[in-house]
Amino acid sequence: MITAVRRFLIKVFLLAALAVAGVAGWFVWWLNQPLQLRAPTVDLSIEPGTLPRSVAAAVRDAGVAVDADLLYAWFRLSGDDKLIKAGSYELEAGITPLRLLAKLARGEESLRAVTLVEGWNIRQVRAALAKSEALKADSAKMTDEALMQALGRPGVHPEGRFFPDTYTYSKGSSDLRVLRRALQAMDKRLAAAWAVKSPDAVAKTPDEALVLASIIEKETGKAADRTLVAAVFNNRLKAGMPLQTDPTVIYGMGEAFNGNLRKVDLQADTPWNTYTRAGLPPTPISMPGKASLLAAVKPAPAKFLYFVAKGDGTSHFSETLDEHNKAVNKYQRGQ
Repeated sequence: MITAVRRFLIKVFLLAALAVAGVAGWFVWWLNQPLQLRAPTVDLSIEPGTLPRSVAAAVRDAGVAVDADLLYAWFRLSGDDKLIKAGSYELEAGITPLRLLAKLARGEESLRAVTLVEGWNIRQVRAALAKSEALKADSAKMTDEALMQALGRPGVHPEGRFFPDTYTYSKGSSDLRVLRRALQAMDKRLAAAWAVKSPDAVAKTPDEALVLASIIEKETGKAADRTLVAAVFNNRLKAGMPLQTDPTVIYGMGEAFNGNLRKVDLQADTPWNTYTRAGLPPTPISMPGKASLLAAVKPAPAKFLYFVAKGDGTSHFSETLDEHNKAVNKYQRGQ
């Protein structure tokens, strides 16, 4: 009798073990099977603080044919459920439960990028953000004043305040987040440049250096000329001469500029017309890059007061007006 009971218990145990092994085997098989998606790619958004069970439900609701309870069980059994990171993800055809958890635990978000180009003005910056793929246009209807208020800089003009660079962002991010990063990047770059300012540099404040750098950015065709252009403007400001730089006039014309700068435009007074007004304009006119920021605070030790474009992207620099006029005749008038 005892032997029969023992044999029965052994059979029950073996059957249970086989069942467990079968379930375990099926589970391992399932972990490596591609999940069915309702589209070639599915967008999944996980907000900060979302619990693992809700993440599993979010995967299902995003368009993945999966049992949310089973997926949650996998999250828990793996021990990586607490490693799941908030963010925006793209799930592609062929993704398995195993790969899905690895993606979420490593925070492999779906990233896009937008490039802000050196020398751009704020209109161009905002236009680029508006056209950026999958970037939420929270600033689209804001005035420049409202934009800077939203970024925590009330009363600050936005021109030149964003550092030109390539910024990545997750799908569905706000354009304000990109702008805030660009704003902070410019703060750091400007502070770093100001920290190495030459005693000969005329700029009295970091803001003045930023304005000067923005003009240098627009006037420089070749990197090798950048500190020489800075020297010309630095020397003019020291001597009380007007800067007389065309890019500031063009900036002051705004959208009225049609690509052709006329003599009458040089005579039309605006706050940015450096032919009619002395000193620096009231705001930057573009986004300067790192090299222009450094040139503004460390101009070349040269006595040049004039320069003229040579037609090949470089400039000819002169110390006297007579020499400058000769250079203008040579390079601009072909005389």
